[in-house]
Amino acid sequence: MCDTCGCNITKGNRDLIRSGGKHAITSEGNEAVEVLQNLLHENNHRAAHNREHFDKHQVLAINLMSSPGSGKTALLEATIDALNADHNNTNDKLSIAVIEGDLETENDARRIRDKNIPAIQITTGSACHLDAYMVHDALHELNLNDLDIVFIENVGNLVCPASFDLGHHLNVTLLSVTEGDDKPAKYPVMFRGSDLTLITKVDLLPYLDDFDASKAEENIRNLANPAPIVQISARKNTESEGIKEWLDWLKHQIKHYKTHLEQGETVLPMIQKDRLHSSSHPHEH
Repeated sequence: MCDTCGCNITKGNRDLIRSGGKHAITSEGNEAVEVLQNLLHENNHRAAHNREHFDKHQVLAINLMSSPGSGKTALLEATIDALNADHNNTNDKLSIAVIEGDLETENDARRIRDKNIPAIQITTGSACHLDAYMVHDALHELNLNDLDIVFIENVGNLVCPASFDLGHHLNVTLLSVTEGDDKPAKYPVMFRGSDLTLITKVDLLPYLDDFDASKAEENIRNLANPAPIVQISARKNTESEGIKEWLDWLKHQIKHYKTHLEQGETVLPMIQKDRLHSSSHPHEH
């Protein structure tokens, strides 16, 4: 966490350090390191509470992370369309909702609501990521009873979102072909902690000569991350490249998640599996 981007203190945890708060600090800020440690501890505690809430309702929570403009909202729109089309052919309908994180505006949430999907917008102000407190507040605006998945669209940023537990179960990282195949090497924490990497906007590959999908995959594998990598295009119809593979992955993860709930366990995102107990990770099965 840092001071320049404002991510050490968010509107979700601000009350903890105000005068009279649980971790109030002096005006001199002499306790800065201790305060940041306390804030992270409090975030993890609230995240565990959020995860218990998801688990009580058997709702899989997926944290979507990427740099700005990588196509998170477009992916969700294509996912909604594909799920609706899939429902016409099967009885295995997935019900979803979305928590949208952004510095300002409700633009992305409106796009999701236009498809008749519940979407709760979180505007973070100066904070460059969501935290567990913000997600907790959003959960109280969702009816989880009839949902299978809640997608949490994190703020566009390849650094800070990877370090904060939101109470989710899985991390999905998007890498756009317009960004560069060296991004995993430059931002290892996020890509190392990803349960699935989606290489997005692959419909643009014929027009780009500076993105090598195999090089991007090599950079991810060099981080010792064995998680699946799917090339996907969300800008065409529901039969476009990668959509079916993405839906199959989602359905598999839901089954995996519910199996472990039946065993009294939960599923934790990769960055959490070494810190918490009674966990099970998708890569282990």
